[in-house]
This record gives sequence, C-alpha cells and structure tokens, in this order.
Amino acid sequence: MTGIRDKVGQNRSRLPHVSRRSFLVGATAAGGLALAWSVWPRSYDTNLTAAEGEHVFNAFLKIGDDGHIGAIVPQCEMGQGVTTLLPQIMADELGADWRTIAVESAPISPLYANTLLVDEDSGTFMPRSLVPDFVADVRSWARREWAVRHAVMLTANSSSVRMFEGPCRAAAAQARALLMMEAARRWDADWQECDTQDGFVIHGKKKLRFAEVAAGAAALEPPPEPVYRAPVADPLYGKELTRLDLPAKVDGSANYAGDIRLPDMVFAAIRQGPLGATRLKSIDRKAGMKSPGLLHIVEHERWLATVARNWWAANRALDRFAPVFETNGPPVSTTRVDKALKAALKEDGFRIRQQGDVGAAMEARTKISAHYAVAPALHAPIETRTATAAPDRGHVRVWVATQAPAQCRDAIARATGLAPSEVTLFPMMAGGSFDACLDHSVAVQAAIIALQIERPVQLAWSRAEEIMRDIPRAPARAKMTATLDAAGGIDALVARIAVPATNHEFRARLFDGTPADVAQREAAGTPDAVSVEGALSTYDIRHFAVDHCPADIGLPTGRWRGNADSYTAFFTECFIDEMAARSGSDALSYRVAMLGGSPLLARCLLTATSLGGWEGGVAGTAQGLACHSMRGSHIALMATARPSENGLQVQQLVAVVDAGRLVNPAVARQQVEGGLIFGLAAATGATTDYAGGIATARKLGQLGLPRLSQSPEIIVEFVDSDRDPGGLGEIGVPVVAPAIANAIAAATGRRIRRLPLSANPA
Repeated sequence: MTGIRDKVGQNRSRLPHVSRRSFLVGATAAGGLALAWSVWPRSYDTNLTAAEGEHVFNAFLKIGDDGHIGAIVPQCEMGQGVTTLLPQIMADELGADWRTIAVESAPISPLYANTLLVDEDSGTFMPRSLVPDFVADVRSWARREWAVRHAVMLTANSSSVRMFEGPCRAAAAQARALLMMEAARRWDADWQECDTQDGFVIHGKKKLRFAEVAAGAAALEPPPEPVYRAPVADPLYGKELTRLDLPAKVDGSANYAGDIRLPDMVFAAIRQGPLGATRLKSIDRKAGMKSPGLLHIVEHERWLATVARNWWAANRALDRFAPVFETNGPPVSTTRVDKALKAALKEDGFRIRQQGDVGAAMEARTKISAHYAVAPALHAPIETRTATAAPDRGHVRVWVATQAPAQCRDAIARATGLAPSEVTLFPMMAGGSFDACLDHSVAVQAAIIALQIERPVQLAWSRAEEIMRDIPRAPARAKMTATLDAAGGIDALVARIAVPATNHEFRARLFDGTPADVAQREAAGTPDAVSVEGALSTYDIRHFAVDHCPADIGLPTGRWRGNADSYTAFFTECFIDEMAARSGSDALSYRVAMLGGSPLLARCLLTATSLGGWEGGVAGTAQGLACHSMRGSHIALMATARPSENGLQVQQLVAVVDAGRLVNPAVARQQVEGGLIFGLAAATGATTDYAGGIATARKLGQLGLPRLSQSPEIIVEFVDSDRDPGGLGEIGVPVVAPAIANAIAAATGRRIRRLPLSANPA
C-alpha cells in the first residue's frame, strides 16, 4: 500500500475561484445571501474536553500522559466499523501503536460536517432553495458552507471513509508534526529529520514515547500545512486489524441507549396510533390506572406513554388503557398503495434523465415492455428504537443512537420548547439502523416524558411498535420499455418509475420537524430525482430516459440501506436479462457488450463469473447475474438459486467488488457480506401489508427474514485498486434480488417481476 499518502489529500475539496464582484452580484440577487454569509465564522474552535492528563491536539485527536490516543469519530457506529476505520487511518499517519488507540464520539460541531454528503446529494440533505440556479458558479461551495454552518454531521450514503479519510489523515499529520517538534526541541534537532513509529518519536538512535512529549507538543503551533508521513514498509492502512468495538460487543460490555442506567431512572413504553393524520381520542383511564407498578402516564396528541419501575409493567399497562385513536382521511392500506402506484405509472411523470432521442429512436419500432413491482421494505434492526432522557435544571440530557446528531438535538428542542443549547445529546452506538436512526421520534418522545415526570426515563419501543411505526423504504412500480437493434442489442430504453417523492418527505422531517403524514402530503406529486437514482446508471445505451411518476400512496416513506438503488437495480438488471434472453444472447456477454464505458464494472462481472463457474445461463443452470455501481464502488454478483419445497433455495452468492483502496479488508468484507444478507432479506421478505393504517406484521418472525440455516455460501473477492475509497455499506444490497430472480428464471423458465420473490409466482 505504499504511495497512499502521496495520493490522499491531493484531491481535497477547494473553494472555486469566484471573484468578489461575481459573488456579490449573484448572492445579492439571491436575496441577501451576501450579507448573511459575510457574518458567518471563518473558522471554528474545537469543543472537545480533555480529562486530567489528556491533551487536545485538534478536532480529531487527543493524547494522554499515559500514552493513550483518543481518536474522535464524528460518525454513528451502527455495525459498519467506522469506529475502527477512521482511527486506523489516523493511527497509520500518526505512527501510533494500535494497542493505545481509544475511540470517542465527536460532539456536535461544524468541524465535523459531512460536506461530501451534502454536496453529492443536496436534493436530500439541504433545503431545496438555499442557492438559486443562477448562482451556479458558487452553488457547490454554498452547499458545503451551509453544511458546516449547520453542523450537518450525517452518517449516510456510505460516505464515512470517503468524507473523513482526508480530514483524519490531515489531523494526524498535524499532531505528528507537533510531537516531532517537541521531541526535536528537547534534542536540539531539526524536527523535519525526526520520524514516528509504534508510538515513539525517533531521531537516529534517540526515541521518546508520545506520552512523554504530549503535554509540550499540544501547546505548540502546528505547521501551516500538514506534513504527511513518508510511505513505510508495514503500514497500518490496509491491514486486517481487529475491530476496536469487537471485544465489548462479544462480552456484552458495549453500551447502547438501552444500557444507560441513571439514579432514580424509570422505564416507559409507548403506543402510537395508525399511520396518517392521527390523534389520541380516548383512553380507559379507570382500568389503566389499576395497572400493577404504574407510576405515570403521559398523554400526547399523537401517542400515549406509560411509566413504571420496569419496562414490562409499563408495556402491560398500555393494554389496560386501551388507547383509541382517530385518523383524518382514508387509512393507509396495501390496496390503496397499489392503486396509487398503478395510477401514477399511467401519468406523464417527470423526465429526470435523458440521453439521445428516445422518441425518434422508438418511432415505428417494435417495443418490448415489462412491468415490475416492489413492496415497502422495513428496517427491522435488532435494537428497537430506544432513548434515555434526564431533566437537568431546565435542560435535558438525551442518550440515543442517531445518524444526524445536530438535527436530533434541534428536533428535541423544538418539541420541548427548549433552546438547542439547553439540550445535551450523547450519541450512542446503534444496534443496526439501515437509516432508521435518521428518524428522531423516540428521542423526542423520551425528552417530553422526562420533562413532564421530572425524572430520568428510558423509553423503548416494543417490537410490534417498531414494525408498525417504521417509516419504510418506498414501494415502487416500473414499466421498462426497449427497442432492439438488428443484432439484438438495446438501441433505446425508457424506465418509467412510479414511486413517492421520498426524499422531499425525508428532508422536511429531518430539517423542519414536519410530522410524517404532513410531509408525505406536501411532497406528493413533486419530482424527485433521488427517488429514481441508480436507474440505467451503468450501461452504454445510445438512447435512454428515466421518468419519475410521483405517487401519492398515503404511506410515509423514508431512507433505507441502498435507498432507490435497491429497487432501480432490480428493475434494470431483470429487464437486461430478459432482453438478453429475447435476443438469444448469453446474459454475461450481453452485459459486457454494453459496459465499454464502465471497464471497472466489466472486470468485476468477468471475475465473478469466472469464480462462480458461469455456465452460460442456459435453461436448468439456476445461475443468475446482476451488476451495479454506486458511491464510487462497483459490484458484480452471480447467484445460484432454485425453487424448493420450502420456498426459494439460494445456494451460493459470488460477489466481486471494486471499492478502491481498502482501509481494513476484513471490515470491508464484513460490510459486503452484511449487505448481501440484507439484500437477501429484502429479496425474500422484510415487508408487511397494511390494513386500516396499521402494519399487519407484529414480530420479526412474520417478516420472512432469512435464518442462518437458509443463508447461502457467500464468496466475496475484492479487486486490487489504489484509487480513492468507494462506499461499502450499501453496495451489496441492490444486486441480490435481481441476481436471484434471474437465477430462478434460468432454473424454471419463469420470470419473477415482483419483490419479495416467490418460489411459485402467479
């Protein structure tokens, strides 16, 4: 992995060259932005606190007199390994001993803003009209500045390493320089002739432990620019180091929101009404107040909470109170959702992306069409939504797993009438999330309850509540239409996708605190490019178009692991397979012929089929392919699957991934394997029907999730690469369902065009 340090940092974001006059003209026309932005801080001080004997070097590193190194991680650990990956980057640059690394969650600060996420996906992660189109020359810069100003510390879109590798390495380089400067001062040497290794500063035969020079080093002024460590023979970067969070998770000492224990703390359970514009109408107060162990009840417009000495007693009390809710408007149901999607697909929709002239290319040609559908997908994390809150002399402290700490704090402040400065948030690890922790309902509810009963409380949603109140990934329908050339290749293709404007809903909930039902209604009918992301993103097709047909389904929808790519890849990869079969071509060669502009993906596809023993996809082989690119990574998957007496039997998944440089290959493999299993769950279940505004499923066992005995053999290979890291958290998800569907088609001759898949489709 030599040479990494020469590349990292070269492509760091820089402000575009914008003349003072052009910026002022554009900004003033935009409504006074010039004045507003001129008073923004130009720099921010770190708000880290140091324990006794500990020294803050910068926003990402602290070093103690005992030799421990505190690595500050500004992202939510939810199983993806970020509390190992970012410290590993810093330890490598610092020249630290890995055994001395400790991890600390970052406080809310502009210094940790995820500007990459906002810049890449501004349609989701910032207000819609911050910078008008005519200020195009500064729009990207403005997005980043807005993200910093509002401390948008989001964990999403597989962006943690992609965003923070540069800042973490720069911070470590700065701290390393300070350590060498202090050691050189003691030795009366040139600091630039010093080096660091295994937790020591070295100069010839002289060496000093980091602990010995930390206090003096932290008081020095760093060089104006980071001085990066020269490549070494045995770098930590690229090693399969043991995850820092693993021992605590194995022995049970890892703390989640549900593990917090405070003096005089009590426990709460909650019952919320059907989805939609729902309010609490009545409760059976007489029966409920007789519940054993009941201490308090908290009635809210949209929910009822019971408080007791233990959670079981609180949850049992909810049944006795028998809360009755009323909903304004028609209730959400599976039938209503399906009708809305079908109706939307018949409308004109909005053209999101186009290349060539599909109208002219398809005119007077034989069109081939296929319809596909996917059901809503639930998050179903192991840990149900949990938060602990404690009143504190007019303030409130909250412990919760969140992927957006600043927005979570603001949501609590809005709901309680406190100022954001009066809310102290303690970000916790998440027991799985898959973007569920971008919803802050449980934190808000816990804070309201704690302030009302005036004592610490821990609120945990039951599994039934978790399923019923989950904001799922959107259901969708698609009509794929193509015309073929004389050789059977795709000459023109139109993907029409009916799906809610999920990201407009999500943005209103996250930044404005808009209730889910209100956000859903306000977003209905609006075009949303992010909701059709990933459609036709890979193949060289001369004429193609992607249309979004926004559907008003009445069901609030949200972000989910893989997001739109999880269904657009299903539509595209299944349809490509059908076109290959129609033209009499092998599914592999048919794809490769259209991947001339995507050589990295083509290489993944060829390698996966070689490893998996591709037999040409002929009838009876039970092999299927799918490939996809997203977040700077590429994946190809070969699945072996067939129907059995017990449903679908997926025997093997062979994946080849090009994700650029790998900080830790073991963690990378875990992420892809986990993504494949998550994709398998979505392919075979992870959904529920809705009736009367309520999810019909109540337990994990009703979601059709794969069990260990049903999990296939998984083979994952990575392509050696020295390019910048791509995302790994989501890349395994989108390809599983289409690869299995294509394998079933090869095994049976029947095409499955609906998720979840069925061994015996109608």
